[in-house]
Amino acid sequence: MMNNSHGSIVLASASPRRTELMALAGLEFSVTAADICEDVLPGEKPADHVMRLSREKADAVANRAEGRFFIGADTVVVLDGAILGKPADESDAARMLLALSGRDHEVITGFTVFDRISSIHVSRCVSTEVTFKSLRESEIAAYIRSGCPMDKAGAYAIQGGAVHFVRSINGSYSNVIGLPMTELYEVLQTMQAVD
Repeated sequence: MMNNSHGSIVLASASPRRTELMALAGLEFSVTAADICEDVLPGEKPADHVMRLSREKADAVANRAEGRFFIGADTVVVLDGAILGKPADESDAARMLLALSGRDHEVITGFTVFDRISSIHVSRCVSTEVTFKSLRESEIAAYIRSGCPMDKAGAYAIQGGAVHFVRSINGSYSNVIGLPMTELYEVLQTMQAVD
């Protein structure tokens, strides 16, 4: 594990995928889920949306949990400039996956690290371009039956049953999972949260 001698790190997320990425990076941290409204504001651009939510999540948890460094993050899938959130139901998941079939799209994650002692927020936004192969209706139906798409932005998880949907990635792989670890680690080093 990485030495976290400068103060405790708290991940403000209920995402098991983000927890796994943080653990794989060797970070010592605790997890406290943020409970905030994640609706898109009228006219809000995708990058502004994830940056706003990441800060709100970090602040919400900092207001009720012990720790020094609070990490909030939010990830969206963007197709033709429109945010594809988590599907409402199976037909919504099918609609999203059909729209992504054979297309390029962006996965955008905003993250914020808040240092309670200095009251400094450092926020970053990372975008990764993902290209899907053309999907057969039978592939989409089988994936939906697995239940995997239902709590995922854009109705898919690259690290799960949708790994064979992805033809190419341009950018951070961990960003597509939900947390751009290289960029986050660099911010933590800059803030002296890790050695």
